[in-house]
Amino acid sequence: MDRSSALKVFESLGSSLRLDLFCMLVQAGETGLVAGEIADALEIPSTNLSFHLKGMLAANLVTVRQEGRFLRYRANVPHMLRVLAFVMENCARAEAGEGACARLRGHALGANPDPAGTTPPV
Repeated sequence: MDRSSALKVFESLGSSLRLDLFCMLVQAGETGLVAGEIADALEIPSTNLSFHLKGMLAANLVTVRQEGRFLRYRANVPHMLRVLAFVMENCARAEAGEGACARLRGHALGANPDPAGTTPPV
């Protein structure tokens, strides 16, 4: 995993619709969903759905398989797990320093890593 691959994933999920779509596909599991089912569930035109799916395919967040005249989409969960592992591994390296990940980890754990209040809020 490299930084640019991880960034593509987070950029792609920066859209609330794409995040909803990814969650929907994760919940569908290995069965996945055909494009028409997704468009109906999200109440969006198929042209809009195609645009979003294209972006998610480029980020490797989804896989697609032709089934007759239908396209079946599935969440690429293994790739997402690799992205999360990459992020955690790189944040763990920053733990000893005062990097952004160390500060974020402190916020997540309820600690105040900057008692002087000199670090801008995240």
